[in-house]
Amino acid sequence: MPKFAPALCLSLIVAAAALPCAAGAAEGGATRADAEAMVKKGVAYIKSAGDAKAYGEITAKAPQFILHDLYLVVYKLDGTVVAHGANQKMVGKNLIELKDIDGKAFVKERVELAKSKGTFWQEYKFTNPENKKIEPKAMYCEKLADTVVCGGIYL
Repeated sequence: MPKFAPALCLSLIVAAAALPCAAGAAEGGATRADAEAMVKKGVAYIKSAGDAKAYGEITAKAPQFILHDLYLVVYKLDGTVVAHGANQKMVGKNLIELKDIDGKAFVKERVELAKSKGTFWQEYKFTNPENKKIEPKAMYCEKLADTVVCGGIYL
């Protein structure tokens, strides 16, 4: 066996180990940049079209507000959902006490961050609507008047 064979074998093993990660990225999960762009697009649309029309389109899963596993959610600052791009049954519900699998009151934290920071990233765990598995999620949010507009990615 030539001298370079162990190094070549190690290189192939390392490359093969990276394949599942590369395949996952190729499957089309949204990125942090996608989330930020989607939220900014949502904020601009709410400002131009008005609350009722924009919230209706976000909840109806209008194509401009859906990208892979990325969708928008809009909350009033009391935790009430006014638009939800993955589950229209959530609209009108106050989720301020909702907790993730680790007990994190993420909606409460989200509205508090909106009030104190205005624009932020937040991490928690949530059910991915595409595969129905609980996964780590990062949510990008921007405060808009008395609401917070958010879009998240699964990590």
